[in-house]
Amino acid sequence: MLCGRWRRARRPSEESPAPARVTAPLELPPSPDHTAPRPGSRALKKMGLTEDEDVHAMLRGSQLCKIRSHTWQKERLYRLQEDGLSVWFQRRFPHAPSRHIFLVQHIEAVRQGHQSEGLRRFGAAFPPARCLTITFRGRRKNLDLVARSAEEAQHWARGLDKLRVRLEAMSQWERLDHWIHFYLHRADSNQDSKMSFKEIKSLLCMVNVDVNDMYAYRLFKACDQSNDERLEGGEIEEFVRQLLKRPELEELFCQFSGEDRVLSTSELLEFLKAQGETGATLAHARQLIQTYELHETAKRHELMTLDGFMMYLLSPEGAALDPAHALVFQDMGQPLTHYFISSSHNTYLTDSQIGGLSSTEAYIRAFSQGCRCVELDCWEGPGGEPVIYHGHTLTSKILFRDVVQAVHDHAFERSPYPVILSLENHCGLEQQAVMAHHLRTILGDQLVTEVLGTQDPQELPSPEHLKGRVLVKGKKLPGSWGEDSRPVSDREEEEEEDGEAVGPAQHRAPSQAGPQAGQISPELSALAVYCCATRLQTLQPGPGPAQPCQVSSLSERKARKLLREAVALNFQTPGYEMDLNTGRFLVNGRCGYVLKPLCLRQPDTAFDPGRPGPPNTTLTIQPCPSPQVLSAQQLPKLNTEKPGSIVDPLVRVEIHGVPEDCAQQETSHVLNNGFNPRWGQTLQFLLRAPELALVRFVVEDYDTASPNDFVGQFTLPLSSLKQGYRHIHLLAKDGAPLSPATLFIHVCAQHS
Repeated sequence: MLCGRWRRARRPSEESPAPARVTAPLELPPSPDHTAPRPGSRALKKMGLTEDEDVHAMLRGSQLCKIRSHTWQKERLYRLQEDGLSVWFQRRFPHAPSRHIFLVQHIEAVRQGHQSEGLRRFGAAFPPARCLTITFRGRRKNLDLVARSAEEAQHWARGLDKLRVRLEAMSQWERLDHWIHFYLHRADSNQDSKMSFKEIKSLLCMVNVDVNDMYAYRLFKACDQSNDERLEGGEIEEFVRQLLKRPELEELFCQFSGEDRVLSTSELLEFLKAQGETGATLAHARQLIQTYELHETAKRHELMTLDGFMMYLLSPEGAALDPAHALVFQDMGQPLTHYFISSSHNTYLTDSQIGGLSSTEAYIRAFSQGCRCVELDCWEGPGGEPVIYHGHTLTSKILFRDVVQAVHDHAFERSPYPVILSLENHCGLEQQAVMAHHLRTILGDQLVTEVLGTQDPQELPSPEHLKGRVLVKGKKLPGSWGEDSRPVSDREEEEEEDGEAVGPAQHRAPSQAGPQAGQISPELSALAVYCCATRLQTLQPGPGPAQPCQVSSLSERKARKLLREAVALNFQTPGYEMDLNTGRFLVNGRCGYVLKPLCLRQPDTAFDPGRPGPPNTTLTIQPCPSPQVLSAQQLPKLNTEKPGSIVDPLVRVEIHGVPEDCAQQETSHVLNNGFNPRWGQTLQFLLRAPELALVRFVVEDYDTASPNDFVGQFTLPLSSLKQGYRHIHLLAKDGAPLSPATLFIHVCAQHS
């Protein structure tokens, strides 16, 4: 909407509500002639794909064979829905509508050919040109498919890639527009492109807001210019505009725009300075207008309207995460020990640590999330080939060489910085030699086999020097190390691991490890160049200087004993632990390496996390000073199969850092409003070591009789949290985006 000089904007209604998130409906399979459902849909028009041959083929639908095993191979109908954002698929038995679709935004990658563990094992009978694998963010399993022709497989592979690229390029405002029109299409029960009041009420329930009939009808009639009890065309668009109004943003905009209701470059600069944008200039204000202003007339006059202002605040530049920190911005030339490194425990597992599946796909997924240190739990296998699995359990086994191949193929797709293979070795000397052979022959030049020529022997190389390289962390044959830093033997570590996985009535089967499993082969020892496993006797530093290449590992049992809490991190298990890990490595381009604070890099540091000193920072998450509001927008429905179910949201802010900084506070809950709930509460925290603190924003659905239900969250380092008026773009439990769900807050961090 234009405002001020271009068009007077109406004052926002104090009662106005607003929407939640996309949940896709169950659609019937297409008619026998496979006619494409109206390819001129709003979403596809916006994406410029209405005439695309691949998209048309997906709209018509395809019979694709889903591959699960040698015996489970079923043809199912798959079809792109008209919204262009979701794919409907047939199941043998009808399920809830949300279980018949997957969203394009949740796709991680589309691989062609036999490029998954499933298709390599079970799809060899099919030509690679007809095969494709769809991988997903979060915990959803891969979808291995075989098309009836190579051309059909190409349509799906290319088409999904085009949709993903267009979707990622969308602004938050465009996503919101597509989202609300998707629900309009669902609520139009007779598909006549007109909306009765009953259909409008249905729409409001779908978008997670409960308003009284009187208010809803008043809004409906205000838009019904034809006075025929139906909304159509421009009337529907006006209803959408009224529904999506953001009163708190309008009030904020009016603070800086004055009576003419537009922002000049100087007024926008004043807002930027109030935001705490260091180095803001008139040139930067002009650039923002050219980037985000929607109206050409305003843009030519270097003015920003309310629409442009909302576009800016919903963009990455208006987000809580500092956009400069989304790229690699830290010094990557320091020794490896100066970085936190994203690491995974039992990386090979896709599920339970007791009876779950082991898979090379788990390594690929960990790499896609920026993990740089993965674990290989190696045991004696049949036919002279080592296997990887969780020893003494019922987890399945995979070949060591297949995992090394996955490392070669996928380790550097997400990040160019070095990968560390942490070998937990339970093999005898012969199969250790086989392991060393596979590492050398498969990884080739990627593998570090000797000290870098220009390397200072007293320091580890840097991530920059080791770009594209793989390091092996393992045991080293005894050299000249002292008693406190002696190499840990396989037998000693095995005894510790036995204590964690085997009960008192269980014993290790002699056949699971070779007769020389307590020894180390020279071939494997030679590959532990920079990461040599040593025994950790205590958390306190020893009297002598530590050797730069020594790496100490702990079993879960010993870590619990030392820290009194579990510390294993399994990438396959969602939860707050994984949220914190993701938040820690969200910055620096998500490359898996984050530079430690200076206090942890100085060899003579006096920093003690148990005694960090007095508070030196006050973090305030507050209702925006004027207007007084902490608000949320378009929260998802949790019970998508129950139309009348509306969330009662509350917000909790958690601080995770040194023990004295750990704290949490939460708002009260808002009844029956997941569309635009507002809270008028201030949350404040005193911090002693802000450089180590993570801030986690959590939204829950309040329940009086049972634990609250998780709605969404976002975690980031305090040092990357921008001050001022910011949107937080929420994530689901599995880490997938909850677009367009957001929080809108005001952040103030004061340092003493």
